Amino acid sequence: MPFIGEFSALVTAFMWSGTAIVFSEATRRVGTIQVNITRMLIALIFLVGTVFLLGLDYGMSRQQVLNLTWSGIIGLVLGDTFLFRAFKDIGPRISMLVMSLVPAITAVLGWFFLAETLSLPGIAGMTITIMGITMVILDRQPAASVRYRVTPKGLAFAILGASGQATGLIFAKFALNESPLHGMVATTVRIAAAVVLFLPAAYLFKRYKNPFTVYSRDPKALGYTTAGAFMGPYLGITFSLVAITHTKVAIATTIMALPPIIMLPLVYFLYRERLSQRAVIGAFIAVSGVSLLFLR
Repeated sequence: MPFIGEFSALVTAFMWSGTAIVFSEATRRVGTIQVNITRMLIALIFLVGTVFLLGLDYGMSRQQVLNLTWSGIIGLVLGDTFLFRAFKDIGPRISMLVMSLVPAITAVLGWFFLAETLSLPGIAGMTITIMGITMVILDRQPAASVRYRVTPKGLAFAILGASGQATGLIFAKFALNESPLHGMVATTVRIAAAVVLFLPAAYLFKRYKNPFTVYSRDPKALGYTTAGAFMGPYLGITFSLVAITHTKVAIATTIMALPPIIMLPLVYFLYRERLSQRAVIGAFIAVSGVSLLFLR
């Protein structure tokens, strides 16, 4: 199927847009670490069940397991943890702006470690898409400026988050390049590695409470977390791995950076948030850039 990588990246962007809504509701109720770990545990149950029910081939080399393990630790544990900390310190608007650097970081890493090069239309498409995303993110009119203050530490956390996510995808690409591997199998290994490291550490430092106790007190939070786990770690990460298997990581990460654009109609209809002319123009620019990536 032509453009399977690009379409998979687009599906990923839609999945992550949905998770942003439901996870924000869940974290508001029970906290970031609680939601972060629980979403991975639930997704792991979905994934293991799917792998066995569909009889997917989970045979892989030791090197593939090692690369996927590093991918999970660097991308899901370190990258997401730094990103969530950046959300707390400098707020989602500036954090998302810094995260728009992920495609550029991935392009450099892909060129250096994978010998991936981009055509001029590909570079133009990436640049236009990132410009559009940046316009939308910078346009957000927060009363947040009173709640959040841009600090060097907060910016450093956001940059580390972006670098972690980009590096995690490079390690995943190493594994997928070695031999064919189903996206759900690869995702299972990534998430399992993240859980094995993250859960004991969070429990040891008393940052993660018994989920049965926490969610029995707030069933809505469990519903939000489960929906987010299905859309994000289960479907979203799987499609992201399909994307980087079938197209260059820089192209895939550019398309996967579209959630700020996709979320514009969501926040309009769900929260009645007013959309400015600049945000709408930025959305059209970003979509034009993605179109160029498909036509390159």
